[in-house]
Amino acid sequence: MSDEAYDASLDVLRRLDPKAITSNLSNICRLQPELAGDLLASVDAPLKSLKCPKSGKTFLCCDYNRDGDSYRSPFSNQYVDADGSVGDDADAPKPSEHLRELELFANDSFDIYRDLYYEGGVSSVYLWDNEDGDASADGKVGFDGVVLLKKTVEESSSWDSIHVFEIENATAGSSTYRLTSTILLDLSEANNDSTYLSGNLTRQTEREIAYKDSASHVANIGSLIEDVETQMRNMLQEVYFGKTMDVLTDIRSLDALEDRQADRKRQENLIQRFESL
Repeated sequence: MSDEAYDASLDVLRRLDPKAITSNLSNICRLQPELAGDLLASVDAPLKSLKCPKSGKTFLCCDYNRDGDSYRSPFSNQYVDADGSVGDDADAPKPSEHLRELELFANDSFDIYRDLYYEGGVSSVYLWDNEDGDASADGKVGFDGVVLLKKTVEESSSWDSIHVFEIENATAGSSTYRLTSTILLDLSEANNDSTYLSGNLTRQTEREIAYKDSASHVANIGSLIEDVETQMRNMLQEVYFGKTMDVLTDIRSLDALEDRQADRKRQENLIQRFESL
């Protein structure tokens, strides 16, 4: 892989309209097929969803539960093709037995979180064993994973949260949790392409927290994601909505045009007087 081509591709994506990140990323991957794997792993795009044939539930798709053109369902542990059929997953990666139990527990836990904070939407959690080996019940062998949250309003506006975490040094009663969180926000009006607000925000967090067993790792990750999402939501509210309100206030006034012209005339006279001093 050419480092220059990879850096140039990321540079181009940063300058293009974030609302069209999915199509732009697909076009660059077609132009540079050898960069496709690295770009898909590095660039966050709005999450897609599929329906699990076995459970009938909707789950979210990302690069971490993908194998070729199929995506692993967190409910059935089977890979599902884009057309909704069960794919051939004989050689596809899957979590170890204990980690699979934790994955089901994590999905149930974050489904409650999603219902409380989002009042709708879809959530999915995927876990995988790290380089230290298969996850153990005592929690001394950690694991990595990703938590996905998505809510769409009227098929035009969406909120996507992607939280990738790593658990390290889980040997002395406490673990180091590294969390990379990305929020993609797209606010659009239905049937109105001229006015929209779109962008993303990424933050990294590292914290050392005590644990008791493997299940407490899920609880610690949940608390960490809850804190990070609150902070990022406040930042988005200040940057997106605060700045947008300032722009709208500057370009729109509730005063009559004659009053504004009179105020401008008085300001010009005042400036002239100061200049004459």
